[in-house]
Amino acid sequence: MLRARLVEDKLGSLYRAGRIVGGVYLGRGQEALSAAGGLNLRKGDVYAPLIRDMAGRLAFGEPLVDAVRTYLGSRLGPMRGRDGNIHRGDLELGILPMISHLGAMISAAAGVLLAKRMRGEKQRVGLACIGDGATSTGSFHEGLNLAAVEKLPLVVMVADNGYAYSTPNSRQFACTDLLDRARGYGVEGHGLDATDPEACLEMLGRAIQRAREGAGPQLVVGRLLRLCGHGEHDDAFYVDPQVKDSSRGRDCLQVMEELMKKRGRSKEWNDWREEARDEVEKAVAQVSGEPVPDPFEEQWQATVTPGSVEEVTEE
Repeated sequence: MLRARLVEDKLGSLYRAGRIVGGVYLGRGQEALSAAGGLNLRKGDVYAPLIRDMAGRLAFGEPLVDAVRTYLGSRLGPMRGRDGNIHRGDLELGILPMISHLGAMISAAAGVLLAKRMRGEKQRVGLACIGDGATSTGSFHEGLNLAAVEKLPLVVMVADNGYAYSTPNSRQFACTDLLDRARGYGVEGHGLDATDPEACLEMLGRAIQRAREGAGPQLVVGRLLRLCGHGEHDDAFYVDPQVKDSSRGRDCLQVMEELMKKRGRSKEWNDWREEARDEVEKAVAQVSGEPVPDPFEEQWQATVTPGSVEEVTEE
């Protein structure tokens, strides 16, 4: 959580300084839910994160330097500087590059799980992350319906921040709670306060284990508030001040810091923060000196083509 918050703070600064091309979309306030998902997965599982899942990516094993490489366009990163900072992933780690945050990754993760089943791989779980707005799309319905019919070991994690960009939930869906949808699809549902890091870790652990044991798809809905705009270009003026001041608007990192303080571990927390800050600064310094793609030299072939990765060197 600390590593994700600090690297994203740095990326926001780099964006405002004109060092990053395209948009920057931060996950401030969503770190607890995201990290819990990544921590509970195992090697061999499949992870379909979104643009705000920096914490989950790092928890699942993505090197922080590779995250920075994608934002700064280094050709040494997993996407080789080609796909901007939104569509990043690493198939060797089991992280699917995001197609769209509007529910498309549910069917992508379901497809990978079907392939693993056909190959005889057992005890594999897929985790697909979406926002509350994605639950209003056809991709959500089709993907979750397929997963339910096939009883795939898929966990769909919904970060319900109350807004689909600037559209409040009241204008998105008529059900009382998104968790109500689980029963309609024939899947198990789990709801939680996603500002509580320990509750996130426990609930995601339970849902992922249920899927791994053969209980079929699991829908996890975490209530939280994104503590920044939709992107760094957005000041989130549309968010109701009362929501910001409610328990939903708590900062999960502050909650964790208070827990550490109560347990007499403040020094450990502060040490973690300094270690993370140092790691971020070193990563940015390293990546700033790395090459970007040269259109006259780049071999425009699939990144998974045998031999293609080895051809990219630091020279």
